[in-house]
Amino acid sequence: MTATVALLPAALHAQTNCAARDTVIEKLASGYGEVFSGGGLQNSSAIFEVWHSEEQGTWTILLTRADGTSCIMASGTNWRDALPAKQKAKGTPS
Repeated sequence: MTATVALLPAALHAQTNCAARDTVIEKLASGYGEVFSGGGLQNSSAIFEVWHSEEQGTWTILLTRADGTSCIMASGTNWRDALPAKQKAKGTPS
């Protein structure tokens, strides 16, 4: 599994790389400066996580299973944060 982690987060269109979550997270953090951005449950046994680095512009989407294994589902470059949601105007409409 260590050999697969060395490929993070290179484009993985042809294959999916999996390893222990701690190993994957350490590589994303130390190798690419990525931090957890958000995520959610896919079902009762898996969650999706988005990791990104503002400094390097990289991003990674992980699928983490209940057994603690994380698989890279997608990764790339040129990360952009979402624009802030428009706030409703305060006051009385004219």
